[in-house]
Amino acid sequence: MALTKHTKHHRPHRPLAAPIRQQSPDAHIPHSRIADHGLGEQVSYELLTNELLLDGQARLNLATFVTTWMPSMAARLMDETADKNMIDKDEYPQTAEIESRCVNIIANLWHADEAEQATGCSTTGSSEAAMLAGLAMKWRWRERRRASGKPTGDPNIVMGANCQVCWEKFARYFDVELRLVPMEGDRYHLGVEEAVALCDENTIGVVAILGSTFDGSYEPVKELSTALDELEANTGLDVPIHVDGASGGFVAPFIQPDLEWDFRIPRVKSINASGHKYGLVYPGVGWAIWRNEESLPEDLIFDVNYLGGHMPTFALNFSRPGSEVIAQYFMFLSLGHEGYRRVIQNAQDVATHLSSEIEKLAPYQLLTRGDELPVFAFTLKEDVTNYTVYDVSDRLRQRGWLVPAYSFPANREDLNALRIVVRAGMTMDMADLLLTQLTEETSDLESLDGPLPSTKSLPHKAFAH
Repeated sequence: MALTKHTKHHRPHRPLAAPIRQQSPDAHIPHSRIADHGLGEQVSYELLTNELLLDGQARLNLATFVTTWMPSMAARLMDETADKNMIDKDEYPQTAEIESRCVNIIANLWHADEAEQATGCSTTGSSEAAMLAGLAMKWRWRERRRASGKPTGDPNIVMGANCQVCWEKFARYFDVELRLVPMEGDRYHLGVEEAVALCDENTIGVVAILGSTFDGSYEPVKELSTALDELEANTGLDVPIHVDGASGGFVAPFIQPDLEWDFRIPRVKSINASGHKYGLVYPGVGWAIWRNEESLPEDLIFDVNYLGGHMPTFALNFSRPGSEVIAQYFMFLSLGHEGYRRVIQNAQDVATHLSSEIEKLAPYQLLTRGDELPVFAFTLKEDVTNYTVYDVSDRLRQRGWLVPAYSFPANREDLNALRIVVRAGMTMDMADLLLTQLTEETSDLESLDGPLPSTKSLPHKAFAH
């Protein structure tokens, strides 16, 4: 049998796609200015995907509340509709119709009275929705003051010190005094008596948080409303409630349906939620819903016609993709009420399983259990001195898990904790893997003969995720 010798002319030459420098020694990634000549689609794709390998694995990110998994058909639908401009309701009327359907579905989910004709809109997320709700409260307060011939120069808003940073932004950007109820002892969120004590004639509203980012707990909306009813009866002060349901707005209706926190309470005038959290949609989409048209002052709504038709708009931004709104409707259609209940209940089951098993590990003490939001916080017991929660977080990060460590706000800056957020896509198998690795790392830390050097210089910052 004759042997064939393999030489260059028997094998066609094929240019290599990677590494790029073998293709073109002059090619480089511009960092500070656009290059004179582009690298092409394929090469640019390869370069970017290589760089993005340095990011963490989204499914193992137990710090974020933001959705990191959706069905493949939802991702496909988002890709197909990314070119639709949500603001252009004249050009994309069916996308506008879908937004309207979502508003109606969410208002119904939050027990809006049909006779009151709830109104609302989509936003880029809960931060924008919260600011819109805050502006509406400020405008309503100002209208009441003007009607009574009183000054309008010193508005304030009351909430717990555990509020998300978007509320601090609202107060600063829109010139509203922020009155924060500090934490005390084992109370890690707003206290009713303390909140009411901060209210006066300049209070535009009280914000109640349905799902604190610090520990996953719900604030007592109904108790707060009762206390504000008493305040009005005694003083005549009529202080509305806004519910920041960024996370809990898509949790409580499905797994805690008897909890009264929403429009069933007359004093609740507006609610916001993030569709891209437990609404199960990729970022970014949020929702702001008002009890009725009276709760949303007309002079906050603008009418534009330069996109081809007259369109009312109430937003802090303008153009944005319609794909996230369409994806929200897709999830409502595909899951239905029972499907959402199943997904959220599974997340809570995983959360309570994790918290109960972590509680069994000697060094740890639970702050919450994940039985409100599927979120819980835990800390180290006082007798643990050789390492901190920051060391535990760092060890888990080395294993791929992102579990944040952070300090609590006033008056509990002394409390440092870890927090786990369980979202759709987190399975019991993954939870058990996390527990195994947490146990191993904890055992290693417990074997230390003395404190880790990093313990003395760790940053202690308030968490503002």
